[in-house]
Amino acid sequence: MDVPLTAAHEAADTPVISRPRNPTLKDVARLAGVSVATASKALNGRDNVHPETRQRVVDIANRISFTPNTLAQSLIAGQTGTVGLLTHDLEGRFSIPILMGAEDAFGSGKMSVFLCDARGDAIREQYHLQALLGRRVDGLIVVGSRTEPRPSLGALPVPVVYAYAPSDDPQDCSLVPDNVSAGRLAVEHLVATGRTRIAHIGGDPGYDAAVSRDEGIRAALHAAGLPLVGGDTLFGNWSEQWGRAAAQRLLDQEPGLDALICGSDQIARGALDTLHERGIAVPEQVAIASFDNWEILVTGARPQLTSIDMSFETLGRIAAERLTRAIEGQRTHGVELLPCRLTVRGSTVLGA
Repeated sequence: MDVPLTAAHEAADTPVISRPRNPTLKDVARLAGVSVATASKALNGRDNVHPETRQRVVDIANRISFTPNTLAQSLIAGQTGTVGLLTHDLEGRFSIPILMGAEDAFGSGKMSVFLCDARGDAIREQYHLQALLGRRVDGLIVVGSRTEPRPSLGALPVPVVYAYAPSDDPQDCSLVPDNVSAGRLAVEHLVATGRTRIAHIGGDPGYDAAVSRDEGIRAALHAAGLPLVGGDTLFGNWSEQWGRAAAQRLLDQEPGLDALICGSDQIARGALDTLHERGIAVPEQVAIASFDNWEILVTGARPQLTSIDMSFETLGRIAAERLTRAIEGQRTHGVELLPCRLTVRGSTVLGA
């Protein structure tokens, strides 16, 4: 008589497939013939381990594909291996390269990044701040949408680095492009190419960047013994339309000018349109230099625009480095001005 199998019988007769166990620190220690504590010290680069012992432990760990639990290590050290990036202008062409530079730097050190966009809203900023602190991030980078000083977040349980928009508290660590130096770079380049009749079409004077660039331009012209053509900077806004209108005005009033410094690449594109419409050759008759080095604008112009690169990705990378040091206990204070870079193209040098 056949007897049906019970569930217990079925389970007993079913082969059990075991999954391979991930190697542990205990396995490394056992195979290397050392204690777990010694194995841990060897893999973490501690000094009080004999070099031969350290090498034996490392070789064993590699051979059995042991991967340390980085989260557990971080928690033991009082850290989570995460940082927060808080921006106010995620769609802006300035903040994105800053964030990319910071993320690249953190990625090389295997630091995870939480990104939050406050969209210029102080209430939203506080909400994101509390959420990031709730996740126990080890530090924060706060990226502004413009270079004016912004309110400090105050005393926080983690270090903070401010990028692009400096904190108004001198005890905080802030990193910003050196716009005064950028203005000097533009003039020095034009003077080196033989230009002596230089005018400046500025952006919005409500922006610190516009005013600081003008300061650098005037200082460099004074050092070269040259006047600012037109006497005063023509300030307006950051649009191509303003660049066209301002260039028309300058050419009517100062027909002998031989160079234009434009407060942004957008303004320069507008000024370039005006020069083309009047049959003025660039750079043979009038050279044009601008700021920001926004690739889609400068390389799409004819000729391509010489522009001052604000080195935003470098700014982000350095911000990440400063934050990493601060997390390790090496905090810095004050505003650090980062150098900009001249990118020469055909609008100032023929054939460049």
